[in-house]
Amino acid sequence: MAAPELGRWGEYGPRLPARLGARAGQEPATALGAVGTMDLAYVCEWERWPKSTHCPSVPLACAWSCRNLIAFTTDLRNDDQDLTRMIHILDTEHPWDVHSINSGHSEAITCLEWDQSGSRLLSADADGQIKCWSMVDHLANSWESRVGSLVEGDPIVALSWLHNGVKLALHVEKSGASSFSEKFSRVKFSPSLTLFGGKPMEGWIAVTVSGLVTVSLLKPSGQVLTSTESLCRLRGRVALADIAFTGGGNIVVATADGSSALPVQFYKVCVSVVSEKCRIDTEILPSLFMRCTTDPHRKDRFPAITHLKFLARDMSEQVLLCASSQTSSLVECWSLRKEGLPVNNIFQQIAPVGDKQPMILKWRILSATNDLDRVSAVALPKLPISLTNTDLKVASDTQFYPGLGLALAFHDGSVHIVHRLSLQTMAVFYSSASARSVDEPAIKRSRATGPAVHFKAMQLSWTSLALVGIDNHGKLSMLRISPSMGHALEVGLALRHLLFLLEYCMVTGYDWWDILLHVQPGMVQSLVERLHEEYTRQKAALQQVLSTRILAMKASLCRLSPCTVTRVCDYHTKLFLVAISSTLKSLLRPHFLNTPDKSPGDRLAEICAKITDVDIDKVMINLKTEEFVLDMNTLQALQQLLQWVGDFVLYLLASLPNQGAPLRPGHSFLRDGTSLGMLRELMVVIRIWGLLKPSCLPVYTATSDSQDSMSLLFRLLTKLWICCREEGPASEPDEALVDECCLLPSQLLVPTLDWLPISDGLVSRLQPKQPVRLQFGKAPALPGSTPSAQLDGLARLPGQPKIDHLRRLHLGAYPTEECKACARCGCVTMLKSPNKTTEVKQWEQRWTKNCLCGGLWRRAPLSYS
Repeated sequence: MAAPELGRWGEYGPRLPARLGARAGQEPATALGAVGTMDLAYVCEWERWPKSTHCPSVPLACAWSCRNLIAFTTDLRNDDQDLTRMIHILDTEHPWDVHSINSGHSEAITCLEWDQSGSRLLSADADGQIKCWSMVDHLANSWESRVGSLVEGDPIVALSWLHNGVKLALHVEKSGASSFSEKFSRVKFSPSLTLFGGKPMEGWIAVTVSGLVTVSLLKPSGQVLTSTESLCRLRGRVALADIAFTGGGNIVVATADGSSALPVQFYKVCVSVVSEKCRIDTEILPSLFMRCTTDPHRKDRFPAITHLKFLARDMSEQVLLCASSQTSSLVECWSLRKEGLPVNNIFQQIAPVGDKQPMILKWRILSATNDLDRVSAVALPKLPISLTNTDLKVASDTQFYPGLGLALAFHDGSVHIVHRLSLQTMAVFYSSASARSVDEPAIKRSRATGPAVHFKAMQLSWTSLALVGIDNHGKLSMLRISPSMGHALEVGLALRHLLFLLEYCMVTGYDWWDILLHVQPGMVQSLVERLHEEYTRQKAALQQVLSTRILAMKASLCRLSPCTVTRVCDYHTKLFLVAISSTLKSLLRPHFLNTPDKSPGDRLAEICAKITDVDIDKVMINLKTEEFVLDMNTLQALQQLLQWVGDFVLYLLASLPNQGAPLRPGHSFLRDGTSLGMLRELMVVIRIWGLLKPSCLPVYTATSDSQDSMSLLFRLLTKLWICCREEGPASEPDEALVDECCLLPSQLLVPTLDWLPISDGLVSRLQPKQPVRLQFGKAPALPGSTPSAQLDGLARLPGQPKIDHLRRLHLGAYPTEECKACARCGCVTMLKSPNKTTEVKQWEQRWTKNCLCGGLWRRAPLSYS
């Protein structure tokens, strides 16, 4: 396949490639109107050690989770040529911080598969061993395997987790709708196996090279229930296989023995539990021969089937096949349809009136490519955009949506994104290894001395906006895929693409790092505003569910622009404030069990909203103080959190005279009636608890010993809250309030707040679209981007005393305690809790699995910065 010319990564010469795809029975087109763009974001490679070398494993396995964790395999070779099978796990924001696991597999690892939550990983090898890996202490860079299964001596060729019955459909045509329920709908889909009460049962299914299917079920007790059965009575060699699921709870397995002269077989697998034993029932489904084997001109040109993939795990009726020779390949897309069975006229006449025509299942080819360079890897989209057989017209539209394309990697080093049904080219990427001068005649091009650098394994992200590839030299490359697929889009339409995918991640809880790759600084303000508009259009119940997720999403967006970077402080602070408020209110207990429906926390909010008195003691009179009684040790353990609330209120009021400076952290709180009301409620709670345990009160440094700091701050806070609360018309703070706030620094020492943890992630440094070269195990010394420079005055610099961002404890300049850091925002907290009281552990358990922003934890070095 002749390649177009380019001068550097992602640039294209005047010549465009021929279209890959053609409808079945049609001649393929000779040119494509527009080719989309892909560009390299970063490359990460191994450092060569004198006594050991990471080399690509054969075969090479790679998997990408919905939480943007990437797992891939290498073989570690030492001087004695002994191989250690390694599994490497990294998060895309810190690719150099790779966690390498000695897998313990005795043979080559053939499959890697993440579960649907992105927190567990399956690995399978050529000896039939399957291991289930899970996080240790919920850390993304600490893994262990406690359970697994074995089909001894039988290599695993396909592996998948059982389906949990959760499927969300994206309605691209309704991306402009106001309600999330119109854009994303829950599809009726049955789990592969259910427990009592309909709860999906966890487990995995695998196919071996000898034609066995093995199912392992994870019982709630932790035991593994395993069963093995033959796919059919006449077993044969299975070189390739793939697994998909049907809406009715069944499993479909596709197999091929590697020869294109033999049919591709399909089987239905049903799993059940009978008398505490796993039972597997199989049934043969219609098979197919590749079209190229029935074409007299191509019959012997592509002797081997090299790739066999269902288009999606939950799309068992569409399959992609690739047949190859030593130098070229051909790709076909097939669809399973219900068709009427032809009936002889004699039987039609005697058939009873009203009888329906008998139906059969039959495979039909949708599209096929021309002869291509040899395909080295295939990556399929994970976005659940439903396509029917009639949706081929989408491929000819002027707009391509992310998720409609699959990726093909070739031995010449190129990567093509093609429409998953029509196989029409949507975007092309050529590595520098395949770059050639535009004017150089083909006859003068020298032959390469060795095989070109090409991807041996690829995976698309969960929004199809990024692609990771592992090449034959062991390097990891991260590519951006344009959301417009190269078509000239208006800025508003391009923003709508990104907004639609951000909303999808908000609803599903998936990580949105790959979307941030495409957000330019000039887009941030518009995206944040439109995201907030869409959020406010949803029902109140849904808004409450998504409230913390949208704050984390806004914070990660605002990090990308120097104009909005200080708003990151406000969003993180609001996340922390909401968490403290909900936790402290949950500690309140009704004095009598037969109290009305409202909880003490709800009554507190109602009374504080109704009473606008500026005297904190008059507000307290209306509350049942017996509901606020807590153990003295608990109150003392909460002092650090209460101190933060008091310091933050003081900082906000002291900054009111400078409210005209939007680049100042805390600016948005001065007009946020909801947050100010929340702070007002907490001040009342702290005042009551101070009567029980004075030492739990926030400590202020005042110029006068007789100063009642809590009363002063509550009075000023109430006046500010009245100006912007939702019940009344918004108004500007009067001059008297501003004057009083101007005097605050002369009455109380205004503390310096730790606004932000330092994040050493890559995404803000990738905006110029210049490839970054990284090395595994070595933190990069990259120059800080403009947003990072803006944050320097808002975060503690290296060498300064460190702080536990969640417990608000000071750890010293060089902490000795083990800590964990958030992979998304950089928030740091101690790994082990120093507290023993139950109520404080309740606060800490909120962040056991995820950070305040929802990001994954990773173990941080002792000298974190």
